[in-house]
Amino acid sequence: MNWKQLQNGSDIRGVALEGVADEPVNLTPDRVTILGQAFATWLSQRLGQSATELAIAVGRDSRLSGPTLMTALIEGITSMGCQVYDFAMASTPAMFMSTVHSDFTCHGAIMMTASHLPFNRNGLKFFTAAGGLDKPDIAALLALAETNQFNPVATSGAVTEKDFISVYADGFVQKIRQAVNHPDHYEQPLKGLKILVDAGNGAGGFYAAKVLQPLGADTTGSQFLDPDGMFPNHSPNPENEDAIAALRTAVLDNKADFGIIFDTDVDRAAAVDASGSELNRNRLIALIAAVVLEEHPGSTVVTDSITSDGLTQFIEQDLKGMHHRFKRGYKNVINEAKRLNQEGQESWLAIETSGHGAMKENYFLDDGAYLITKLLIELAKKRLEGRSLTDLIAPMKEPVESTELRFKIGAEDFKAYGNQVIDALKTFAASQDGWSLVPKNYEGVRIACANPDEDGWLLLRLSLHDPVIPCNIESNVEGGVMKMAEQLRSLLSQWEALDLSPFETLESSRN
Repeated sequence: MNWKQLQNGSDIRGVALEGVADEPVNLTPDRVTILGQAFATWLSQRLGQSATELAIAVGRDSRLSGPTLMTALIEGITSMGCQVYDFAMASTPAMFMSTVHSDFTCHGAIMMTASHLPFNRNGLKFFTAAGGLDKPDIAALLALAETNQFNPVATSGAVTEKDFISVYADGFVQKIRQAVNHPDHYEQPLKGLKILVDAGNGAGGFYAAKVLQPLGADTTGSQFLDPDGMFPNHSPNPENEDAIAALRTAVLDNKADFGIIFDTDVDRAAAVDASGSELNRNRLIALIAAVVLEEHPGSTVVTDSITSDGLTQFIEQDLKGMHHRFKRGYKNVINEAKRLNQEGQESWLAIETSGHGAMKENYFLDDGAYLITKLLIELAKKRLEGRSLTDLIAPMKEPVESTELRFKIGAEDFKAYGNQVIDALKTFAASQDGWSLVPKNYEGVRIACANPDEDGWLLLRLSLHDPVIPCNIESNVEGGVMKMAEQLRSLLSQWEALDLSPFETLESSRN
């Protein structure tokens, strides 16, 4: 087996169940046992301690393969002599918190999840007190697994079941009580508010019962809280249109004040306000940026590359902060914020349009529940003032049109081919009236399109992992997206290995 195929950036992911054509199983119980042994060995080497002295927490989301693979994982870890804390159903952020919690500390933690991917997938995310493992660490783990030169101990480590998700949730309860400091309802600062949770049948259902209800919120109308690894109702993905539509319907039907949606393992989130308006992507970033920049004036908000010009204007002109647009990939965004801080440029928020939001005050952990908790604090405070939470982003200018086109690359060396296309667009843009390259761009090529019938921008970049060139286009005028797309098509039609069918899809959607 090629173990390297299991690496997905800073995670391990694979096919764990049969049932999808042309997707053979490559994440088997035997391999997961070896991965458990590899992590125990890697952690022992990293910390300079015997594996028999280490405690490792393990948890999983609602995937069908989770229980079987978790048993295999625990077998691998304990065979090396480590003590294991079995958290059962958990969230990815909770697993990290187990390595830094004041009352309960593990040397390392593993979350078994494949985020929002289909039912047949699964994977592993690894943590130490320093944070999530990065790409080089995962490569080192897989190299150990491939070697498979482990020395199990005579007596396996102990396994202890632990309800850590309740400990984790209680931290949010206390945080909201203290931050809101309600003059009449300190214990229940959300009393009188109807707040719904859509967990998408993932691991996030705990937030309704263990966070919102103790704070006095009415959670009637919450949906898909029960874990179900087939995800029968909608994709557990805050970016998914059907998922957001389901939450919007629930909020409006139940006349709720706020709706929350998590992805499968709760490291991402989005929301819907009382009017049914989506609070995701640029709007979510703007909202949490408004909160953070009130607490840390003038600091830098780091986002991924596809955020809008209107967001930049809002952050820099209305909020008087700095907007640093960086590369796609939540680890890229988080690591860039850490780098800026190390260089003396204060940054308290790193957030990707996918809903991964991380804050300096919370270990730069991308935690959907923490992000939502910060927003609920503001929701309760604004209610005391007779205001709405979304008043915070009222000045933000939003595009009239936006789209994302994804062009598949048929070339064998797709990265080299894709970079050639991007270079060609740079040259092409220089020859087009009204088009100019946007400075301080860290991914692909971003072009400002100033012609009156375009009035927007486009970004062409190479996908992080797939043979695809995505193109994001936004316009402030009706028909502007199509105008920019037509210009782009005149260039891309010269590249035979590109599948240009997204242009047809865009045209049919506009007709």
